[in-house]
Amino acid sequence: MAKALVLDSPGALRIEDRSVPEPGPGEVRVRIAFGGICGSDLHYFLHGGFGSVRMKGPMVLGHEISGRVEAVGAGVNPARIGQAVAVNPSLACGTCRECRAGAPRFCEDMRFMGSAMRNPPVEGGFRDHVICGVQQAVPFAGEALEEAALAEPLSVCLHAVAQAPALEGKRVLITGFGPIGVLCLIAARHAGAADIVVTDIADAPLALARRLGASAARNTSQAGALDAETAGRGQMDVAFECAGHPSAIADAIRATRPRGTIVQVGMLGAGTTAPLTDVVTKELMYRGTFRFDSEFSRAVDLIARRAIDVRPLVSDRFALADAPAAFALAQDRSQAMKVLLEIA
Repeated sequence: MAKALVLDSPGALRIEDRSVPEPGPGEVRVRIAFGGICGSDLHYFLHGGFGSVRMKGPMVLGHEISGRVEAVGAGVNPARIGQAVAVNPSLACGTCRECRAGAPRFCEDMRFMGSAMRNPPVEGGFRDHVICGVQQAVPFAGEALEEAALAEPLSVCLHAVAQAPALEGKRVLITGFGPIGVLCLIAARHAGAADIVVTDIADAPLALARRLGASAARNTSQAGALDAETAGRGQMDVAFECAGHPSAIADAIRATRPRGTIVQVGMLGAGTTAPLTDVVTKELMYRGTFRFDSEFSRAVDLIARRAIDVRPLVSDRFALADAPAAFALAQDRSQAMKVLLEIA
């Protein structure tokens, strides 16, 4: 038998026994080793969903996962068995208009693990075994499988960096320093940013920002914290807005110089406001960024070579049976950054 972590309703987690699934043609079975708790997992756990997306019944969360190939279906090279992999949670249809246009992240029939956008939901990876297409099991040549579990959020940040002009020598602002903010900092530094200023309203993540090499870390709950960056008409070339909060959006707009670029990474709530007049009068480029495409394979390679080192993000590890404690800690920004479930 195998174990799966099931969310029955907000706050109600349980372990369920299941039979071990068999892969079909073109599929592999991955024995999951690690799963990262994401902000969207917390939204399901706390509120039953986010935005207009709501869970319609019990579901398995988790889309930041890594493990080893345990079995293969027809047409898959048996040599894949035993291979360490990061699992890409996205499975696009490949035939819709967006897929044909080379943008499968906008697939009109997307199957994304741990998401309630479909009914029944596509089950996530907080379970012993996951069946996926062989192309979703991306080989990982690194030393530690737990690092591979961060390939998905790093992919999001690599895609966000790709929405901005070249960062070489540029001054960059990152508003909101949760796991995505951390990975945006690391990705921006990898892309050659000269100065990176980080903002948040909590001291613990700002301390991590300093350890990771931020030029400055500002607590914007304090008056005047961004005076240097907002002087004149703004001093920053590019801003990655990772908080999705009106005050952080306003900070990003004020701090970005004329003709600079803001990349909106954080998801926005209903009724979010922003000083858009400044977007007009400074001719700012305001870009959205959504998920990732080819960046997933690149993220796996960068992590495996430690060209991007994700180890500083991992603050805690919990056994699957201790998932309630893991979800509780993941909500505490004074103590945790990225919390992993050890599933194997």
